[in-house]
Amino acid sequence: MSNVLVQLINLATLIFIARAILSWFPIGFDSPVRPVADFLHRITEPVLAPIRRILPPLGGIDLSILLVIFGIRLILIPLVRGAF
Repeated sequence: MSNVLVQLINLATLIFIARAILSWFPIGFDSPVRPVADFLHRITEPVLAPIRRILPPLGGIDLSILLVIFGIRLILIPLVRGAF
């Protein structure tokens, strides 16, 4: 059970990293990457929006994704330790 949970947490981390990387590039409406970017935005925004309301932007840099990834990794530590 914990192995499945660890894999889901790793997948969530990859989803947030992919969203961060895609945010670095301009994606036009006719881009073949647009559906992927829209999907990642739809599934990550409910987590990121509340954090953005609390955490102010730092010089135009959005640190909410970094904070979420850090939080996800903190959740992962006890799960991995408990599995061994």
